[in-house]
Amino acid sequence: MSIPASVIPRSDTSLVGRWWWTVDRWLLMAILVIVAFGALMTLAASPSVAERIGLDGFHFARRHAIMLIPALALMFIISLMDVRTVRRLAVLGFFLSLVAMAAVLVIGSEIKGAKRWIDLGVISLQPSEFLKPTFAVFTAWMFSLWRTERDFPGHHLATAFFALALLLLLAQPDIGQAFVLTAIFGAQYFLAGLPLAIVVALILLGIAGMVGAYFTFDHVASRIDRFLDPQSGDSYQVDRSLEAFANGGLLGTGPGEGVVKNRIPDVHADFVFAVAGEELGALVCLVVVALFAFVVLRGMARLMAERDLFVLIAGTGLFLQFGLQTLVNLGSTLRMLPTKGMTLPFVSYGGSSLLAVALTMGIALALTRKRQGTGGTA
Repeated sequence: MSIPASVIPRSDTSLVGRWWWTVDRWLLMAILVIVAFGALMTLAASPSVAERIGLDGFHFARRHAIMLIPALALMFIISLMDVRTVRRLAVLGFFLSLVAMAAVLVIGSEIKGAKRWIDLGVISLQPSEFLKPTFAVFTAWMFSLWRTERDFPGHHLATAFFALALLLLLAQPDIGQAFVLTAIFGAQYFLAGLPLAIVVALILLGIAGMVGAYFTFDHVASRIDRFLDPQSGDSYQVDRSLEAFANGGLLGTGPGEGVVKNRIPDVHADFVFAVAGEELGALVCLVVVALFAFVVLRGMARLMAERDLFVLIAGTGLFLQFGLQTLVNLGSTLRMLPTKGMTLPFVSYGGSSLLAVALTMGIALALTRKRQGTGGTA
């Protein structure tokens, strides 16, 4: 991907000039297309939701557009930073996220039986959203120090803080975020050189944890039961979502012509992809899925030749998080997975989610920039 040299020539040594010629522009463009698609889908899905609760029809679309400004600014500013600055910022963010998650249990707002949000008036902040990307960077730092600094117990510190973060998530409870965090930790530990025997043991422990969650948390058991046997409980939202994809067919009913947005309560958040399936059709949805896949695969490809162990482990965690969050949302929408209130990155409505995903991709863009002496990203 190129830009006229008269606009930003290669000889431009300014901060933005250096950024433009070192950032992965294909990755950046794919992200911006997903952002634009998300703005379009919020505009399509949210008016009916707003009107049902007595708000102005464009209330959520307007708020989403406003939140895009700081989100994109955050992504851009972080992508300008060097690796050391990104690491310092993320480690600070990780500890702040832990403090905020502990505070949630005391002062957080309870919604649908879970305490996950802190009401700041203008916005409701969900600290667990910011925990994921900062955790990926913190554990990557610990694992890389473990491998490069003699006698430094980085793997033990990473494990201890993972256990702390996991306990805070389960206390909310938030099983979906706990699953994503565990997957990030396991993948990063494996890259750092975890023995195969311990990998198998952790997989078995993870399976045992999922079984334990089924018997411990009623809402988890309910969702799994409804997934395995839709007749065993209320599966209204998923049923309507599947009907939307059936109605849309290959080419869709046309923008504004769908009806699923009038039937699902929070369609602009967890089930926004159903609106796309009905109004834009399966072909457009496949293109969007391909864009998400491109972001993950492009990022992983950039990391394959990376010589900096910290960058390799951190970047893998970030792209894995982005991909898993996408898979969970799409899988829930299509009844391929038990329903879970996890947003579709950059597409679903939600202030905390939008800012956190922007933070994730800002760090990922910074880590995959071309640098001297770093293998494939040099």
